[in-house]
Amino acid sequence: MPAVELVDPEGARLALDNTRGTPVLLNLWATWCAPCVIEMPLLNTLAEDMAGELRVLTVSEDMKGAEVVVPFFEARELDNLPRWMDPQNDLAFSFGGGAALPLTVLYDAEGREVWRVIGGYDWASAEAREEIEAGLAAAGV
Repeated sequence: MPAVELVDPEGARLALDNTRGTPVLLNLWATWCAPCVIEMPLLNTLAEDMAGELRVLTVSEDMKGAEVVVPFFEARELDNLPRWMDPQNDLAFSFGGGAALPLTVLYDAEGREVWRVIGGYDWASAEAREEIEAGLAAAGV
């Protein structure tokens, strides 16, 4: 997992490489990205359904940060998702620069990448759940 520090609208910080212990589904998104906007409610439901088994981390790549992220979350009632932001795009650059959005990466409990999806995906589908469970099982989680 990249050694990148994220921030939330209240100024709390999260070092990604310190999230070991629980598998993580890391989603990079932006408010201006149409497939990202479609995915967010699906990820919100996934986070609720898999609470305790999988940590869903959504990270905004919006350069305007909280100014656009907070109203976005409030308008959509995304109560199960964190409001992490990466306004300098350090995380996107750690994936090779200018990563296509949305970009979602599954990490095992040790922070090792299991698989990634570039582009929109139906996270509410049975296929998505099966892929997550298979990925975690293959990683020994």
